[in-house]
Amino acid sequence: MVEPDPAFAGGSTSEGYDLHHHGDREVGPGLVDLAVNVRLPRPPAWLRQELVSALDSLAAYPATADAVRAVAARHGRADDEVLVTAGAAEAFTLLASALRPRHAVVVHPQFTEPEAALRAAGHAVSRVVLSESDGFVLDPALVPAEADLVFVGNPTNPTSVLHPASSLLSLARPGRLLVVDEAFLDAVPGEVESLAAGHPGVVVLRSLTKTWGLAGLRAGYVLASADVVERLRAVQVPWSVSTLAGVATVACCRPAALEEAEKLAVAAEADREYLVSGLAAQGVDVLGDPRGPFVLVRVPDGASLRARLREAGYAVRRGDTFPGLGPDHLRLAVRDRATTDAFLATLRELS
Repeated sequence: MVEPDPAFAGGSTSEGYDLHHHGDREVGPGLVDLAVNVRLPRPPAWLRQELVSALDSLAAYPATADAVRAVAARHGRADDEVLVTAGAAEAFTLLASALRPRHAVVVHPQFTEPEAALRAAGHAVSRVVLSESDGFVLDPALVPAEADLVFVGNPTNPTSVLHPASSLLSLARPGRLLVVDEAFLDAVPGEVESLAAGHPGVVVLRSLTKTWGLAGLRAGYVLASADVVERLRAVQVPWSVSTLAGVATVACCRPAALEEAEKLAVAAEADREYLVSGLAAQGVDVLGDPRGPFVLVRVPDGASLRARLREAGYAVRRGDTFPGLGPDHLRLAVRDRATTDAFLATLRELS
């Protein structure tokens, strides 16, 4: 289904959706956090040590050349095809500022910052809303042929659906930029279906936040053709990427870190299957085919259940701020089995 632009330019809401609402607004003191999709409670010890060792260099202005080279080597790209950013969120703002689309399309349900950034920059936005009954599977035919800028997540937040690379590439064509948000792809074993290696007309965004527990540091990057990277760099605020973010980027691109990330992805996959099985045992159906470190469910009177879970000590992500979802949709972050067991026991008591 394609929704036309609702004649809204700027601001954080559109047709009742709070596009700037994110999981961090659900959490609070004393709550078990199932709302934020950051896997680790803190960066691993080796990464913390890298950051501590860099503190003496903070008097100098940050430089990103080392981080650019590390990212380029990690993905087999040229240095001029990499732009490091203050998290993936900055990349959305840069794209909205640097580009002048005639017909921008955002495929929903997905992370809402791309649409928010486009609207804040004054661009008209059309939504392609994927069907819950079809498992939120991407249907390339739904994207209008005249769209010259298309945003899609893979795996998509909040559905956790992983779209085939072939389906995504079918959206690429001359005169169009396809932006694929791969912020959660390093949580998928083998990083299957990634387009990071490079394809004409495709822009890929990555984040270090989810796997390495770095939400507070703001570290991410863009992979794109050299001309697109140069356009984004031209509107990027000087020194927006901190010294510590650059150090973390280099460290997380090393072979040992990539090996550790793969092990974490395999563990998260097993923990997700455990959560899905436990939910099914209580008659709670997980929507779509989840492949990321979170799942989407729909439950009767979801808003009430979310409030009761909060009273019982659990923060979960509301779904009604995502276009295409409603108050009965909840997103649950995958956690370790002990946390999952305790949550499932509480859910059973509240049902």
